[in-house]
Amino acid sequence: MQNVTKILAVVGRVLSILVMLIGVVASLATAYIVFAPDSMPKPFYLEYYYPTVVPTPEAAVTPTPEPTPVPTVAPGGGLMIDSGTKIINLADPAGRKYIRITIVLEFAPEPEFYSMDHEMQAAYRTDFTTEVTSKMPMVDDAIITWISTKTFDQLYTAEGKELLRLELLHLINERLEEYDVISLYFTEFVVD
Repeated sequence: MQNVTKILAVVGRVLSILVMLIGVVASLATAYIVFAPDSMPKPFYLEYYYPTVVPTPEAAVTPTPEPTPVPTVAPGGGLMIDSGTKIINLADPAGRKYIRITIVLEFAPEPEFYSMDHEMQAAYRTDFTTEVTSKMPMVDDAIITWISTKTFDQLYTAEGKELLRLELLHLINERLEEYDVISLYFTEFVVD
């Protein structure tokens, strides 16, 4: 009976060690699949689907006021302001990755801008550029702070650049509430 008890104790220890090893391997595999860049080989890749907002019946019944038509500005039809070239350290553990980036912001002018004559448009452009340039430190701070949270792996792909463009556009529109930034262009984008 004593031998059986010893054998059961050994078998119990072996089983508990196997369960712990399986748990460790499963945890490591999960961490690799979730956190490793998609450029590395994986058994499968995660895809995220975000739910869309379905209007409630109350929202469908409530009449919404007709919006006043605002002339849409085609890309390139707004007022362009260069934010200048920036060299920003990326969030790299070794601290050796950086980006050299130049961003041009396109602002939507007031609707009456398009009905002005050439001289009035030139004066409007000058005043607008002066006004926005005085607020450029807020834009620079937003750009530098946001990009410094990014890693090389997040920025070197085309998808990463497009995501950065959308994030910066949203962030700058939050900082400059009185203006409408309709587009953001990268005129220089070097990650090293």
